[in-house]
Amino acid sequence: MRALVINGKLDLAETELPTPEPGFGQVRLRMAFGGICGSDLHYYNEGANGEYVVREPLVPGHEVSGTVDLDPSGDLAAGTPVTVHPATFGDPEPGIEDRRHLWPGGAYLGSASTRPHTQGGMSEFLLVDKGMVRTLPDGLSLRRAALAEPLAVGLHAITVSGGVHGKRVLVSGSGPIGLLAMAACLAEGAAEVVATDVLPGPLERARRLGVHGTVRIGAEDVPAMAFDVVLECSGVPAAVNAALIAARRAAIVVQVGMVPNELRGINLAPLVSKELQLRGAFRFDDEIDRAIELLTDNPAIEDVITHVLPAGRAHEAFAIAKDSGTSGKVVISLWGDER
Repeated sequence: MRALVINGKLDLAETELPTPEPGFGQVRLRMAFGGICGSDLHYYNEGANGEYVVREPLVPGHEVSGTVDLDPSGDLAAGTPVTVHPATFGDPEPGIEDRRHLWPGGAYLGSASTRPHTQGGMSEFLLVDKGMVRTLPDGLSLRRAALAEPLAVGLHAITVSGGVHGKRVLVSGSGPIGLLAMAACLAEGAAEVVATDVLPGPLERARRLGVHGTVRIGAEDVPAMAFDVVLECSGVPAAVNAALIAARRAAIVVQVGMVPNELRGINLAPLVSKELQLRGAFRFDDEIDRAIELLTDNPAIEDVITHVLPAGRAHEAFAIAKDSGTSGKVVISLWGDER
């Protein structure tokens, strides 16, 4: 089978790999679309995502959709359109029994965090445990379904925040995760959603989603003490500082964007003086099921996708995805059913 393989920094190649055969409890999928995530960009451009270094050939991709190719149990018919929950969960620990995504020993598609690496879905075929498969409802295209995983990240941030219904929400950073977090907040009944970014392109994409206001960092001031919930999706220390200022007294600030695993300067004075709650959000648990519902009911969320390129132009796709000024979500059309 054909696959896109990252061998190290700036080393991405279309490679022939053996077509996998499903074992007990597994399903083989024929892949159609794979979205480029921030972690994929790090693996390609730097050869590592934080502390996780590419030490062997890695197939990227966990934002995927496709069709069932072979289910030995016969439960899923060939051609059934699906997306995938990309996580397998480890062993529960006391205190986090209800947070499977935090259990140690788990894995995630397209990740160098495990040895051997957990291969992703930017390939012609993909083997997954049947429990990871999510069948798509009528009306949800495979292209749009590739947004289910990153939309679930935004929905999990809302879960961590305690909910946004009727609340004023600031989303800091209007990249793909920020845009999908905005879409999730709007769908979940936020009273006001305001987006920030340093570039005009991402803010224009936020406006097209229907946010109530935008703020261009560096040219405009973020309103101070104005928001009940802040979802910080950029991971930039200056943006974290601005998020703490923008939050009202006793508000909740959720750090969604990944930050470097190193000491960075953050002004915590507003955290103390306003009794803010600063919370972290990591991937998601089962919010992908809600994401599928929202994508079915709100086709306009697909506008987050700005570029779709074939696998043969993968280098170009990764270059476009790196340029947040001109691109939202960049999706690679793989070699399968492209409905």
